Amino acid sequence: MRFIHASDLHIDSPLRGLDRYDGAPVERLRTATRGALERLIDKAISEHVEFVLFAGDIYDRDWQDFHTGLFFREQMVRLDRAGIRVFIVQGNHDAQGVISRQLLLPSNVTVFSSRAAHTVRIDDLSVAIHGRSFPDRAVNEDLVPSYPPPVPGFFNIGMLHTSLTGRDGHDTYAPTDVATLVEKGYDYWALGHVHAREVVSESPRIIFPGNLQGRHANETGAKGCELVTVEAGRIEAEFVALDVVRWSQIALPLDGVEHLESLGDAFRAALEPVLIGATDRLHAVRVILTGSTNLHRIEANQPGTLTAAVQAVAQDVSEAEIWIEQVRLDLSTPMDRAQAAQRQDAVGELIRLVDAIAGDEAELKRRAQGELGDLLGAIPPEVAADEMPRLDNSADLRALLMDAEATVLARLAAGTTGT
Repeated sequence: MRFIHASDLHIDSPLRGLDRYDGAPVERLRTATRGALERLIDKAISEHVEFVLFAGDIYDRDWQDFHTGLFFREQMVRLDRAGIRVFIVQGNHDAQGVISRQLLLPSNVTVFSSRAAHTVRIDDLSVAIHGRSFPDRAVNEDLVPSYPPPVPGFFNIGMLHTSLTGRDGHDTYAPTDVATLVEKGYDYWALGHVHAREVVSESPRIIFPGNLQGRHANETGAKGCELVTVEAGRIEAEFVALDVVRWSQIALPLDGVEHLESLGDAFRAALEPVLIGATDRLHAVRVILTGSTNLHRIEANQPGTLTAAVQAVAQDVSEAEIWIEQVRLDLSTPMDRAQAAQRQDAVGELIRLVDAIAGDEAELKRRAQGELGDLLGAIPPEVAADEMPRLDNSADLRALLMDAEATVLARLAAGTTGT
């Protein structure tokens, strides 16, 4: 017996803020969730699996129109024509209380009720699948105790959308723990909700497959599904990458790097492991340049130089398509800061001023609110959430202050005052 376990498709998830990126492959990014599902259906058909499990969040929110639902239905029809059954539990994003529009799904699809957990038996395979959908977005109770007991002599699968005991970056829904899952006596728990793949337990097998397609720069690495083979009660599972766009973050230390050519060589080397076995997809890459380097002086005199250098390297890569989503700078100009603070010139005065502000938390927040409050307030929320410092976070503000100091020092060292 073979089956596929996937979760968190978030079909047509809105990708906000892309228009601010010059040259962004907007349409390809917006259709990536659809492309990943199409790859999953292709895989299910080519591997002749018996059924597919979707453990919640097929959709991201209520449909704006019927196009999203019709696309998913079309893919289920493809599975129906191949004789492949589908089992779905709805999660917090696609709960019955969230999705208002309805479409009748083909007969091969079973959506578990939100009223109570129940069991579907596939007698010819000796498989029992247990599950319950979310009735609404927020489910704060542990659903597992209400699940039916395992069917004797069958391979028992539990489907659950849950945060377990909590996972970073994910709201707490249907909380439970591993001991409660194990006690249920099932052979396999097909979980959903957490977007990073995680094998929670091998025996019984308890797993989050992660989301099917990364949607932004913080959902990095290969995304896909679990292809599971069960033979004589023994489970063999393989992760299958299905993402159409792969997001990556590359931190590139530039300590001691003096020339743009050396920056290019370092970035090219850092890209190589990212591309291994994944040249057939678009790579969306965020690059973070760190360290103490004289290149910071060049950037201070001509802002955008380092970003352009990284983008030029990406253009030269022939084996894969790369889009540089962003280049972030966390650089400083080489200098003995403690010694420079003793100087009786503009450099020393600047460093002493920065130290005084950074050492007084109340003064730091007061100045930040006065100088940046109106500016940050005007930035769209979807941009501010990912890119901007928080005015109530001292660590964010100190990092911003030190970056400003480094920029001014680089300009002073390069013989320009800048503005």
